[in-house]
Amino acid sequence: MPIGTYAGPVTERSGDPQPEPGSRVAAFFDLDKTVIAKSSTLAFSRPFFQEGLINRRAVLKSAYAQFVFMLAGADADQMDRMRAHITALCAGWDVEQVRAIVEETLHDIVDPLVYKEATQLVAEHKEQGHDVVVVSASGEEIVRPIAEMVGATHCIGTRMVVNDGRYTGEVEFYCYGDGKVDAVRELAAEQGYDLAQCYAYSDSVTDLPLLDAVGHPTAVNPDRGLRKSAVQRGWPVLAFSHPVSLRARIPTPSGTAVAAAAVGLGAVAAAGVAWYGLRRRRRGDD
Repeated sequence: MPIGTYAGPVTERSGDPQPEPGSRVAAFFDLDKTVIAKSSTLAFSRPFFQEGLINRRAVLKSAYAQFVFMLAGADADQMDRMRAHITALCAGWDVEQVRAIVEETLHDIVDPLVYKEATQLVAEHKEQGHDVVVVSASGEEIVRPIAEMVGATHCIGTRMVVNDGRYTGEVEFYCYGDGKVDAVRELAAEQGYDLAQCYAYSDSVTDLPLLDAVGHPTAVNPDRGLRKSAVQRGWPVLAFSHPVSLRARIPTPSGTAVAAAAVGLGAVAAAGVAWYGLRRRRRGDD
């Protein structure tokens, strides 16, 4: 699929009538620190290490990266600087091996991280007849099962190119910044959403294009840049702080829902970006 297309519905529904243009409403949720309490992909560093995909040094970097991510997140400059390094690192990874790792460990790792407040907000939107879309720079193979866990209607995530069952190190679609909002607009056109009536929730200033694209933007656990913009524009600001396990309430998704083409980018991207940010701060203190 070309850049800007969405990842497809979380659950297929046959026989649905074609939507009338601009007649429906959706709520778009960023994932990390908006729906779940940590980086969805950094959390997989340990099982990746245990299965031999990354080394011990990468695991230690991920631990530092998770800490930095929770404090300040990663800005656009850091993301751009690390992107080439990240894609090269996961080149050659076996897709089936990554699929198995994610499928086996997803619920143990991610299930306890989902914000109670986010699940309540998702339920409220669905009660009003709104579609719920999880949209994230993380790999769509991680985004999709988490979207299923929280009851979303659709998901959008980063996709990497796969050839002969392995990552090539190239990105097919990077769901970040303007690319993220392009994908949202395409999904809106296909599903008949009126973006002026739609909602969006995010923690990051890098999602300003997405928040600007809807009629009802909300900052959730915002970083410094987004908090400043939200205050200036009069947007609501929410604080989510209570992760809650969904295991007992939501069924486990099927294995086919956990594909793996972009897990490498998401997992190592956040780790590398935050590690790079930590090094820059240390150098600045020297």
